[in-house]
Amino acid sequence: MAQQKADKAGHAAHTQKADQLGIVDGIRRPLKIVFLGAGSGFLEHLAKDVLNIPGAEQGEFALVDIDPQRLELAEALMKVILEKMGKAGGWKLAATTDRRQVLAGADYVINCIEVSGTGCVRFDNDIPAKYGVTQCIGDTIGPGGLFKALRTVPVWLAVLADVERLCPQAWVLNYTNPMSIMCLAAARVSAAKVVGLCHSVQGASHQLARWSNVPYPELKWTCAGINHLAWFTELSHQGRDLYPALKERARTDKEFAEQDLVRFDLMEHFGYYCTESSGHDSEYLPYYRKRPDLMEKYCREGYRGATSFYADGWPQWRQRCDQRRRDVIAGKEQPRLERSWEYASFIIEAMETNSPFVLHGTMPNAGLISNLPGDGVVEVACLVNRNGVAPTRYGKLPSACAALCDWNMRMYDLAAEACIHRSRKLAEQALMLDPLTAAVCCPAEIRQMTAELFEAEKDFLPGF
Repeated sequence: MAQQKADKAGHAAHTQKADQLGIVDGIRRPLKIVFLGAGSGFLEHLAKDVLNIPGAEQGEFALVDIDPQRLELAEALMKVILEKMGKAGGWKLAATTDRRQVLAGADYVINCIEVSGTGCVRFDNDIPAKYGVTQCIGDTIGPGGLFKALRTVPVWLAVLADVERLCPQAWVLNYTNPMSIMCLAAARVSAAKVVGLCHSVQGASHQLARWSNVPYPELKWTCAGINHLAWFTELSHQGRDLYPALKERARTDKEFAEQDLVRFDLMEHFGYYCTESSGHDSEYLPYYRKRPDLMEKYCREGYRGATSFYADGWPQWRQRCDQRRRDVIAGKEQPRLERSWEYASFIIEAMETNSPFVLHGTMPNAGLISNLPGDGVVEVACLVNRNGVAPTRYGKLPSACAALCDWNMRMYDLAAEACIHRSRKLAEQALMLDPLTAAVCCPAEIRQMTAELFEAEKDFLPGF
């Protein structure tokens, strides 16, 4: 009994001290969160993450999707999650196909939209393949990334215009790819408060801890660059550099190296490990997909570099997502209720409680990485508290790593401008600067490819 009283007294003293510092122990007001693209597979993760925040006992989720059937599934799924977590009494739920009906008064807007659904993924993949440009994912750079941007960014900018008008104080948490082009266009056109969020830094850092046999909380690392191509320039444990052993293992253990051939090859030649999968990275660079013999050497199944992996898999992934929702709603499966490592809920918690949190997000550069274009966007460590998301200055990346990021950023620059101005000419030139496309095609072929893609996807490209 005496120990319990002491514990309570200690907790009360700690809470009082925290309050004096402006830090509170949980959310103390109802929140309104608008989720754009409620059909996205992110909904289940991010929504229950928010409900796991201490003090998140009341508020409103507003779900938005232009597909009425997927919106209906999302709403029914959320009802199950709220009920299972004991939050149904405190949280209101709204669902609409018109975002303007629910944006007013929003505190946070989570963006997971997909323009065209599965309609254009095949064109993004198959038309470039005729010209020798093979893609694994094709949603960030290259022909697929460019045309995903051309379809998505105009809608995204219209969303941000509505945010500026209806909820100007809201933070917009963007999960939609192509992340860098989306955030760059937003920075150049909109006054909305936007941060780009991806889980590649979390995933890669945890993978490095496992490979190094180091408890994750003890791993010391520094990471900066651009989304999907950020570099772990420091990797250590208790003062010991972990890179020499990791590089030696990648050189000598073939079975181990097979897990991540492209990234290990980049680490061997450029010195550092980067954040995305080998399949993604094979597309961002001119080295690995330009000849069949190189693809045979470096590209493997799935996210390790398989040709057409995303185009072949995306329709089935969406169908599986919808079927899982039906099964959860019917009680055949249980919803996932534990909190994930996705950043969104931790951002909300840090802003609401003023308890600082560090994430890696995509933000305007403006000198954060001194040897990358100042008018671009970069992925760096950001401090989050009641004042919002504040990116931290990294300094100078190793020159070779910076050059690879810069190469991508030059393409992003023209791609963002093409989206903003709905310019076919700028879109052509953006693709001419794409590292992989330029390694395979001449400018005339790129122009022809771009024209074919515009014709195939014209229904989703109004105004171009």
